[in-house]
Amino acid sequence: MPGMERMAPTAFPSARVATIAVAWLVLLVSLGIQARPSAQQPAPPAKGAASSHRATLDRYCVTCHNQRLATAGLKLDEADVANPGDSAEVWEKVVRKLRTGMMPPPNMPQPSMEGRQALLSWLETSLDTAAATTPNPGRTETLRRLNRTEYQNAIRDLLSVDIDAALLLPADESGHGFDNVTVGGLPPALLDRYISAAQKISALAIGSTQASLQSDIIRVPPDVTQEEHVSGLPIGTRGGVLIPYTFAQDGEYDIQIYLARGYSGDVDGLKDPQPHEIKLLLDRTPIGEFTVQRPANGDDSLIDRNLKIRVPVTAGPHQLGVTFLKNASSLIETGRQPLQSRFNERRSPRITPAISQVSLTGPYGPHGADNTPSRRRIFVCRPAFAKGSGEAGSAFAKGSGETGLSTAEETACARRILSTLTRRAYRRSISETDLERPMAFYREGRSERDFDAGIGKAVSAVLINPEFLFRVEVDRDKTPPGAAYRISDLELASRLSFFLWSSLPDDALLDSAIRGELRRPGVLERHVRRMLADPRSYNLASNFAGQWLRVRNLTSVDPNVRLYPDFDDNLRQAFRQETELFVDSVVREDRRVLDLLRADYTFLNERLAKHYGIPNVYGSRFRRVELGRDSKRGGLLRQGSILAVSSYATRTSPVLRGVWVLSNIVGAPPPPPLPNVPALDGNVPANLPVRERMAAHRANAVCANCHRTIDPVGFTLENFDAVGRWRENEGDSGPIDVSGTLPGLGDVKGVAGLEEALLRRPELFAATLTEKLMTFALGRGVEYYDAPAVRKILREAQPGGYRFSSLILGIVNSAPFQMRRSS
Repeated sequence: MPGMERMAPTAFPSARVATIAVAWLVLLVSLGIQARPSAQQPAPPAKGAASSHRATLDRYCVTCHNQRLATAGLKLDEADVANPGDSAEVWEKVVRKLRTGMMPPPNMPQPSMEGRQALLSWLETSLDTAAATTPNPGRTETLRRLNRTEYQNAIRDLLSVDIDAALLLPADESGHGFDNVTVGGLPPALLDRYISAAQKISALAIGSTQASLQSDIIRVPPDVTQEEHVSGLPIGTRGGVLIPYTFAQDGEYDIQIYLARGYSGDVDGLKDPQPHEIKLLLDRTPIGEFTVQRPANGDDSLIDRNLKIRVPVTAGPHQLGVTFLKNASSLIETGRQPLQSRFNERRSPRITPAISQVSLTGPYGPHGADNTPSRRRIFVCRPAFAKGSGEAGSAFAKGSGETGLSTAEETACARRILSTLTRRAYRRSISETDLERPMAFYREGRSERDFDAGIGKAVSAVLINPEFLFRVEVDRDKTPPGAAYRISDLELASRLSFFLWSSLPDDALLDSAIRGELRRPGVLERHVRRMLADPRSYNLASNFAGQWLRVRNLTSVDPNVRLYPDFDDNLRQAFRQETELFVDSVVREDRRVLDLLRADYTFLNERLAKHYGIPNVYGSRFRRVELGRDSKRGGLLRQGSILAVSSYATRTSPVLRGVWVLSNIVGAPPPPPLPNVPALDGNVPANLPVRERMAAHRANAVCANCHRTIDPVGFTLENFDAVGRWRENEGDSGPIDVSGTLPGLGDVKGVAGLEEALLRRPELFAATLTEKLMTFALGRGVEYYDAPAVRKILREAQPGGYRFSSLILGIVNSAPFQMRRSS
């Protein structure tokens, strides 16, 4: 559950499993990854007169980009403009700077719009012609490990088990803005984590009766306000936590509740003798209740001791709820709007008790598992008398003889189970050779205990097999070095499913790939549209957009409590959910991607609506809210998530916001700051308005070159404070000046002006989004040789207004997605 931390016990890997896994990995890594330098074939030169374009370059560009100065590494005075395809890398840089208006710099003479467009048209046409003659689809890594999100989703789709991979695996490094790029290696320490995870997941999926007691602790973030209803819990309750939890086996479990305490160690919100009723629910059914009341002697140090219960629970996924009955309350008498946050003991103390953490320990008296989603997914057959992993399974094992030898019926069923499982896990058809090792693990587990134990050990072996943990793309035999070739249908199916779902191909897609149908007319498009309509495509909102828009960074947003006392984790999670639901609506309704910039609706609950000043929204449930023409909301640039992650803890930052817009919306990221640039806060008086402080900063010649472009973009968003609230004035400095400029688009004023300017050049945002999607889809950065493919996608999407599906289909049908360059 977002916002909760769960602590899991440590498991120790089996030496045999670890040894075999290492051997398999070493074997696979040795195949096809000794890269040779690729020999890029030069494209035939473009033909045509280029004297006028040379004159434009000499007048506006060569002043800085010449052999003597070589600014930014570009020497355009001797570059051959008549044949751009011969130096595609150089000319693609020129195209990007001209297209986004970043060059020439705003303080230098500018070519006319007609001259700029003529040069752009010449360069792009020449580069696209050269690329069509000699395509360069780029090269993805031969081995790409499933990252943490992909692993979690793959386990869900393979075994029907929901796990929190953050508790099992370390965070992945980010490259080019996404965590599925730098995922080539598997060091020994990380391999141990994968082995441990495989054993835990296998036991959870099978429900083995031999599992020892396990204890999990679910922590509620300390800055969660618990005075109002929590979504998913019964109406008439307030606060608490709703925990999605998978119980490994039928049995009894101890549930221990702990109350939130302040700095002094006393229970928060327990200041008066009024009793507070705690309700414990399993799948919304009450299973226990407690009364919390301030002790007569005032000593509440032992009050948590009585908040413990042992209850019988069936194996499988459940929703465990801990909440309070909501007592009648009245408005707080205050001359100001009362704060919505209640968690800080010193500034905004809790009015009522709250939950700090919940521990679950068990199972006591385990009876195995039978009818769980994971067992229904795994056990596609059952041998006679082996009806479950409880008493029936044990009796069957005993009846098979002292050694637990498997019968022919069991062996056939195990082979069928593992054939189905490995086919899905390895994303391809399965041979008898592929089944040898899983069956060996099955026989080992079966000889030790029973049929389910054998399947459980085989499942562990599949989960640490390199063909599950890695996506493998090996060069075709006899392909010349540096040559482009089409990837196989199976590789294409994996690329597609991990792009849209960050997970395995489903049976329908895998079947089409095995039959070699994906490149038949209309087949691939039907799969793309089917997958976009599937609930799993929410991955594009949560995973892709979470990284593209940097919404993931909300976890580290912690505004100064003195300046922003109304910020809490409730608001943080509401920010995240608004953006995810908004992006998902554009995907699911196949809207124009430009609606991401300006829309007449958003998604709100009561907490977020109050923060935005939008009336008549009540309750914890998020719902779509239509906005009026004069609303200050609607579109990504007005959402609290974006505004918060681009601010500091104590103030807004035109620099961070300007860089965010230029990088993620315009597609013109400024260069990183020089290492010796002085910090703003250390050199400029803090009592000046932000615009004046930035002006003083730009007076430094080292800072001026970049900040004369960055700052004016960020100024347009200054009507929003560091937590996304609308404001007209900045303290005592009077009305905020929100005028600014956008490269290539001229003067703009405020967020509305910024949106207007961006919508006048829709291809800029569409191109940026396409490049971000392509980076996420390919697992590598977009390079200069990908630019012709991006332009082709945009040309085909433009007549329909750049609908989201048109960008997705354009990427899926593009050469970089369907082809690969050999090493």
